[in-house]
Amino acid sequence: MQKELLLADEAIAQGSIDGGLSGVYAYPGTPSTEITEYIQNSKQAKERNIHSHWSSNEKTAMEAALGMSYAGKRALVCMKHVGMNVAADCFINTAMTGVNGGMMVLAADDPSMHSSQNEQDSRFYGNFAMIPMFEPSNQQEAYDMAYNGFELSEKLGYPILMRVVTRLAHSRSGVERKAAKEENKNSFPDDPRQFVLLPAIAKRRYQTLLDAQDAMLKASEESIYNQYIDGEDKTIGVVACGIGFNYLNETFPNGCPYPVVKVSQYPLPKKMIDKLAAECGQIIVLEDGYPFVENQLKGFFDNTKIKGRLDGTLPRSGELDPDNVGKAFGKTNAITYTVPSVVKMRPPQMCQGCGHRDMYEALNEVLKSYDNSKVFGDIGCYTLGALPPYSSINSCVDMGASITMAKGAADAGLFPSVAVIGDSTFTHSGMTGLLDAVNENSNIVVIISDNETTAMTGGQDSQGTGKIESICQGLGVHPEHLRVFVPLKKNFEEMKQIIKEEIEYKGVSVIIPRRECIQTASRKKKMASIQK
Repeated sequence: MQKELLLADEAIAQGSIDGGLSGVYAYPGTPSTEITEYIQNSKQAKERNIHSHWSSNEKTAMEAALGMSYAGKRALVCMKHVGMNVAADCFINTAMTGVNGGMMVLAADDPSMHSSQNEQDSRFYGNFAMIPMFEPSNQQEAYDMAYNGFELSEKLGYPILMRVVTRLAHSRSGVERKAAKEENKNSFPDDPRQFVLLPAIAKRRYQTLLDAQDAMLKASEESIYNQYIDGEDKTIGVVACGIGFNYLNETFPNGCPYPVVKVSQYPLPKKMIDKLAAECGQIIVLEDGYPFVENQLKGFFDNTKIKGRLDGTLPRSGELDPDNVGKAFGKTNAITYTVPSVVKMRPPQMCQGCGHRDMYEALNEVLKSYDNSKVFGDIGCYTLGALPPYSSINSCVDMGASITMAKGAADAGLFPSVAVIGDSTFTHSGMTGLLDAVNENSNIVVIISDNETTAMTGGQDSQGTGKIESICQGLGVHPEHLRVFVPLKKNFEEMKQIIKEEIEYKGVSVIIPRRECIQTASRKKKMASIQK
């Protein structure tokens, strides 16, 4: 067996490859991006011809993965937690159709919102869909779950949701690999109507899903990832979920004195939990994210018996970590290092030489002459335009919301109403909003700031590169009001003139400031010099 030092993201990728993967489908989003990138760069994956191209968004990724599963092959679909919102329509119904080839859905949650709009907990999606879930406590488990998960998915007949958090996804540990499995051959569902969710069939499939719950619980009760670890001191019992088990071990390096139920596969292993509750006076729940398990246990047992995030034993928001886990057990770590007072926090900034900077400078200059102008922003590097020195945008809600919010504000009488969206976000979720605006000839200006990549997550391919104008015209934008310029200081007057003219046009205007991301251009130049 081969041992490698891997991020949990990389362990999931390698475990999937070794587990017989035929395709990964994803939209880049921190902290999930490295999974797909690892597969894209894997020699083994290339030799096996494993599909690894980026999808336009998480919904299309989920649907493509389900299509691969329908054809009998093993598929992995990856996204960050907010991507689950985009994929939810297909995700929930996939629990109704079931699967043919094994299918794993990877959701990477971001407690503390290091790079996200919220810190939602994807376990609620798995519970809502009533499918099995994995939550690895370390990198080796992440590999093993990916390696074995496809077979479990095929055995149960349902997709499996694997949930990781930022701190695990982006930390490294030694991982022992297993022998690679062969990919599945093409096959098709025994029931030709299994995937046809007409109401009459969906009712039968729903009952099938309900009937499968006992098998899912049995798999969880017997899972090697769930354990009951006895302890001498029965005053407290511990339910440690995922990475929480790691933090518990750090808090008690010589072994936890209390009984512990380690939970890394769901549904909750009921027999273990019942035993813990019967033996222990109180139960502390360690889970990174929402009080998902804590709420369930409060429904089963005396509320005063269950401790965790809801009663203040652990912080209600933010990441779980060894410090707050230690405090829950009355232990405190000595402060070894302090931040010198001379060190000041520096907020994130757009890169020097970034085209978004020049676009915002021109936009701000033009909007000075309007009293009530508002700029609706979106998700990307350009969202930093909300911060000084630009302070340009007034909203950032979700992928694609800039265009539809600008439309709604214009419907309410706002003028000028401006949307700023990136090229990758536009093809992810902005196109339908633009179609709504075109259909009503809304009085808005849409600025698609095109840096020809998905820059915020590291420079992955953008689905719209070379196609933005064609897409906009296809959606009905008038060619005369589809304007392109190069955002550079030398073009400052031209940029201002174009923005001013399109604001004054009473209808839908699209402006495309286009200049390659400075980081992507730098990497290309560096690679070219290396190849010489």
